[in-house]
Amino acid sequence: MKIGFLGLGGMGAAMAANLIQAGHQVVVWNRSPGAAEPLVELGAIAAATPVQAFDVELVISMLADDASTRAVLLDSGALASARAGLVHLSMATLSTAFVGELIELHREQGVEFVAAPVFGRTDVAAAGKLNILVAGPEAAIAKAQPVLDVLGQKTWPLGDDPLRAVAVKIAGNFMIASAIEAMGESAALVKTYGVAPGEFMEIMGNTLFNAPVYRNYGAQIAEQRFDPAGFRLVLGLKDVGLALSAGHEQRVPLPLASLLRDNLLEAIAHGDGERDWSALSQVALRKSGQL
Repeated sequence: MKIGFLGLGGMGAAMAANLIQAGHQVVVWNRSPGAAEPLVELGAIAAATPVQAFDVELVISMLADDASTRAVLLDSGALASARAGLVHLSMATLSTAFVGELIELHREQGVEFVAAPVFGRTDVAAAGKLNILVAGPEAAIAKAQPVLDVLGQKTWPLGDDPLRAVAVKIAGNFMIASAIEAMGESAALVKTYGVAPGEFMEIMGNTLFNAPVYRNYGAQIAEQRFDPAGFRLVLGLKDVGLALSAGHEQRVPLPLASLLRDNLLEAIAHGDGERDWSALSQVALRKSGQL
């Protein structure tokens, strides 16, 4: 299949590479052209503009946020240039409000819009083991399924309304941030009683909280291993903001999200914005006078 891929950050580059290696013809575009060079060496075609990346059978966007997605898809004229029947997989974490706008614009253009945000960090993306949430027109999802099978270990169907996949992705990231906050506060507490955070996390990760989020982030928190970032703290702030905005739209109070937003802002103010978002745990240590 001829696939366009827009957005070659850590996640996007790993995903595009897997598609090339699976035998697909991939047309790649990125704001910084240098990011496309390793993929071209693998066999990708570098597009000079987003419009060229839309001249395909299926296009994937994996861009950082609403603003960059708007600039690349809309302001560039890429969506307006698309042929009717094109399938667009939007795999980034975007706001519910903006995705609602995209759904309508795609409908007007005759382009099939499928929300397919993912759970997994860059190493998971490189291994083709992402968990992919998917919602949109049934026929478009069926056409995209072979591509989704390359990128992920499982696809989780959520019906024909793309906003359902978006909401689940936002809520999932909110839960991860909440877990990091809880681990950070708990580690700060036990440390004052002479219990090493590593010892505490080992117990929790093998008893009450035997799950990847707690085991993986717990180890990072215990070791204060925040560089290089698997997921930057500034992006965590963005995603918590998306949760607050989505809750506001539906009149759903999210008081914990408000706390997380403030603590993430504090972490950024102390220079941790480009570190892994598990550095959020440092806020509790700082507030308790242990850092």
